[in-house]
Amino acid sequence: MALRRCPYRWCVHIVGLGTDLVEVARFRLAMERRGERLNERLFSDEERAYAAKQKDPAKSLAARFGAKEAVMKAMGVGLWKFKLRDVEVAKAKSGAPSVKLHGRAAEMAAERGIVAWQLSLTHTETTALAVAIAIGRNLPDET
Repeated sequence: MALRRCPYRWCVHIVGLGTDLVEVARFRLAMERRGERLNERLFSDEERAYAAKQKDPAKSLAARFGAKEAVMKAMGVGLWKFKLRDVEVAKAKSGAPSVKLHGRAAEMAAERGIVAWQLSLTHTETTALAVAIAIGRNLPDET
């Protein structure tokens, strides 16, 4: 049952939720094997610059790779319906990670009525986790 009226101002329409878990060692190995070419295909200049400043860039990039896949899942589309580089993990003024969409990813989000994102990233020495929530314009009508 979908909500028709919301008595609270904090009610939102969640279009989708996506999660992704990335093994850091496996991601690091892929980076070593495919080098800068893989990084350029997957990540924006800003994402690569941010990661380069980190103690362990592989952990940062693994979390961002997970975010890109989590966004795809939250949108409810199959993998590779748009380029992973079309999803960019940026930094909000608060310091929190944020989602910026480009190209086909932005078009597909607009088609689905997605107007905002919530993103959470975390990593340990071994794993990186991303959670993406797609927020819609309006609450859906009750059917």
